[in-house]
This record gives sequence, structure tokens and C-alpha cells, in this order.
Amino acid sequence: MVATATTSAFFAVPSPDSIAKTTRPGNGVASVGPMKSKSASGGLQVKANAQAPPKINGSSVGLTTFPDSVKIEDGTPSHPPRTFINQLPDWSMLLAAITTIFLAAEKQWMMLDWKPRRPDMLMDPFGLGRIVQDGLVFRQNFSIRSYEIGADRTASIETLMNHLQETALNHVKTAGLLVDGFGSTPEMSKRNLIWVVTKMEILVDRYPSWGDVVQVDTWVCGSGKNGMRRDWHVLDLKTGETLTRASSVWVMMNKHTRRLSKIPEEVRGEIEPYFMNSPPVVAEDNRKLPKLDECTADFVRSGLTPRWNDLDVNQHVNNVKYIGWILESAPLPILESHELSAITLEYRRECGRDSVLQSLTALSGNCVDDLENSAEVECRHLLRLESGAEIVRARTEWRPKPANNPETAGEVSAESA
Repeated sequence: MVATATTSAFFAVPSPDSIAKTTRPGNGVASVGPMKSKSASGGLQVKANAQAPPKINGSSVGLTTFPDSVKIEDGTPSHPPRTFINQLPDWSMLLAAITTIFLAAEKQWMMLDWKPRRPDMLMDPFGLGRIVQDGLVFRQNFSIRSYEIGADRTASIETLMNHLQETALNHVKTAGLLVDGFGSTPEMSKRNLIWVVTKMEILVDRYPSWGDVVQVDTWVCGSGKNGMRRDWHVLDLKTGETLTRASSVWVMMNKHTRRLSKIPEEVRGEIEPYFMNSPPVVAEDNRKLPKLDECTADFVRSGLTPRWNDLDVNQHVNNVKYIGWILESAPLPILESHELSAITLEYRRECGRDSVLQSLTALSGNCVDDLENSAEVECRHLLRLESGAEIVRARTEWRPKPANNPETAGEVSAESA
């Protein structure tokens, strides 16, 4: 209001008595007063509005009223005159921008200053992970969600595999080497190279339950002349108990030709600074995985097809999906009375979204007739295309499920009551 009053000193203020109704074409309203619908020269049409002048400190202050629009006789509109008022910046927009910046900064500061209220709470609340041990080990925490557990109320083997894969990719990303694809470094991207896994061994000591927080550590080492080994160590964050150990071997493949490739020296220069000089966290199982067919397999499941969601960014089936297909042919009595304690996977080739697969399982030893009462069970598996080409060979070891679990028994009793 004060600014408006100030600007009125610089502009002429028309008298209220000089403002009258003007005749508009088609309105039928008479024109009264000295203002005419057209000027003497017939050049402009002017629309005038009047309002009661405001008061400041008891005295009336006149306001200059500018026409909303000025229209030339030929019908071409022109912009209103430039004044001191309409050249001022929009301070409301500026204040809104400053407020947004301060709120975002406060939110970031609260995230950095966040501390757990209990020692057993998740120490990595936002799941970002971090580099530890002189920059060679990547560590990330995961909370077991309700949708990640199975009928036994524990995390499934697929959930554990997803954690391993996620930490591997986040390790490369945190190190600043992730460009595109699954773990491709800048030099790999220039040469259209990607990583593919050839072998993986997993040992599960105990499966976490819903609500447990697990800590996953992962690191890489060299493996021969043209390979890389990645290891994982998974433990219970609250107790420090080891839950899972896993080791894998990776090689490079051209994503266009789908052929294996040697590691270029430029790529080796990118990844070797992150190699640890350590033995495998899982002792390598050198036992040969025999080939299976319809004659030697005890159980066969056919007609398995990948869905669109089973493909990864490199346009081949995700490695975790293979485990689910392998267990499709596992006999139901084993799944009901035993839990998977170890698995060895040898990847032979990839499959695409149009592939149709078969899952074959053969039981080792003389436990076929009495699976439920067997202490230890070993199975051999083969996942292949229906045309006969092998995808994955595998060996699984099973142990009886824990019979005495006080927490589970209490929940079952409560549900029965």
C-alpha cells in the first residue's frame, strides 16, 4: 500500500468526476461525461475503471488506474504501458525458492545426523552401503522384509542371492566404476564388454528370519589370467553370527557377439587396484558335476519359460531366476522336511525370453525311498533348453530343518489357540 501511494506521486491521477460510463458497441448503454468512446483523432479506444481511493493516516490517497489493455483501431492489441510497478521482480517466487532450498538442506542435515535409538537397530538406515577396510571391502545392511520369507518364516535362497547381487553392483557403483549394464566399467563400455558369472558356490549356516538385519561384506580378487573372483560374507548384525558365505568366478563377454573375451589391459588397470589378496571364503569344490538326462534323472519338470521381468539390463535371464527353476524339479518331501545348506552352480550358457527349459533332478545315494527321515540329502541338477543345450549344472546339499525353534513354536501355539 505504501509503495502504491509512493508511485502515485509520479503519475497523473484522474478525478473521480471525470470518469464516466462509456458506450461499448452492442451494450446499449448511454455515454455520459466528457470522455468519448473514440478520441478526436479516432485512434484509440480506452476502457476506464474507477474505485474509491484508499486512505493512509486518515488522508485520501489517489491511485493511478491504468487501462487493462489498449486496442488499436484496426483490432491489433498492444501491451500495457511499462511502469515502475510491473517491472518489479516477483518476490513471492523468490521467497518460495529460498524456502525450498533451506528445507532441503535441513533434511540432508537430519539424515547425516541420524543416530539409532537402540544398538540393535539398522546402522545403515538408508541402505546406501559404504567402503571399509582400506577401500577394498564394500559393506551394506539389509532388513529381511515380510515378502522375502517363505513358508518356513525364514528368508528364501533367492532373497539371499538378491542381496549378494545387489551388494556386488553397489560396490562397483560406490567405487565410481559403474557406467551402464551390470557392473560395466568405462573401458568395458567402450568395448561393449559385460561381466558374466561362470561358477558360484554358496554355504548357508542359518537363514535369517523376518525383521532380522543382515550385514553383507563383499570384495574382489583376481582369478587366473582372464577372470575375477568375488566373495561375500553375510552375518547377523545383532549377534555377529555368520549366516552365509559365497564365492563366484566371473569372466567378460561381448554383449553383441555373446562371446567370451580376454580382459583388456585398460580394463585391468581399472579393476586391479580394488583386488584383495585373500583366499576364497568358500573352499572350492572340485568334484565334477555329471551330466543328466531323462534316463538318469529321478524328477523332470518341463515347459519352464522366462517372463519379461526375469530379464536383466543385459537382456538375459537373471542368475537368481536359475535357482528357482532348478528347485522346480526338487521333490516335495525334501522341500518340506529339509532346508538347502549348500549349492554349487556351473553356468554353461545364457537363455533369452523365448527359451523353453527343462529342470532335471537326480538324488544321490539310497535315500530316494525315505527322504523325510534322511539326515543329509545330496541332489544333482541340470537346467537345459528343451532342444538339449545345457544352461546350468548344479549340486545341492540339504539338511533337516531345525526341529526345535522356541519362537516359531510359540507363534504356532498362539495361532492354534
